[in-house]
Amino acid sequence: MLQYPQIDPIALQIGPLAIHWYGLMYLTGFALAWLLGRWRIRHHPCGLTLRDLEDIIFYSVLGVVIGGRLGYVLFYKPGEYLSHPLSALYLWEGGMSFHGGLLGVIVAMLIFARKRGRTLLEIGDFVAPLIPLGLAAGRLGNFINGELWGRATTVPWGMVFPQTGDGIARHPSQLYEMGLEGFALFALIWWFARKPRPIGQTSAVFLMGYGVFRFMVEFTREPDNYLGLFAGGLSMGQLLSLPMILFGIFIYWWAARRSAQALTP
Repeated sequence: MLQYPQIDPIALQIGPLAIHWYGLMYLTGFALAWLLGRWRIRHHPCGLTLRDLEDIIFYSVLGVVIGGRLGYVLFYKPGEYLSHPLSALYLWEGGMSFHGGLLGVIVAMLIFARKRGRTLLEIGDFVAPLIPLGLAAGRLGNFINGELWGRATTVPWGMVFPQTGDGIARHPSQLYEMGLEGFALFALIWWFARKPRPIGQTSAVFLMGYGVFRFMVEFTREPDNYLGLFAGGLSMGQLLSLPMILFGIFIYWWAARRSAQALTP
């Protein structure tokens, strides 16, 4: 059994100004996306410029913040926020949803694609390999905050999170997510995108990969106490991941079929 290392969530304090590790993880994620995007533009020409990349990052920031917060409000605590709607604006209190952030980014990319005369899937194929390392950074931020801990376990690496107040060893599910949704997903998509693929398939691999990894990790993650588990013992995270997997399968099949038809004389 391991003891959670007490880490101050504030990385730097300058008078009343506090810089939190979690915020730094978000900045790290977007910085990594920018660096990886520059590399892809130079080594895998796709008709996008560095200026386009900067615009994509800007749109994505808005999509992640607005979509992530709205997703959390609608998917996880609709009753609470309906009673106190202004509290939905209190971002400093925490509460972000990946699935909501993904929807926000999709909307942002759709707007960007239309302005550039491109399709959503073309932009999605460029952006997909840039996302996983940012997700890894975000999960590291969750671990530093001592939040989103796992279910009780007897495995040797089970960790006691003092934030729970129960002294029970739990799965460090934040680190599982960092490894699977972050590093493993990055390796998978980066490998897949190294060669030309039918438009839409790289986006599809991201949807399927994240959905499968998140579905798996949710079995070790403590369900939200205000939601619990749903039918079949599934968590909200799993219910939201299933459509991602199915939609990813459909897009992959559709892209392959469309490409085959284009090659048929």
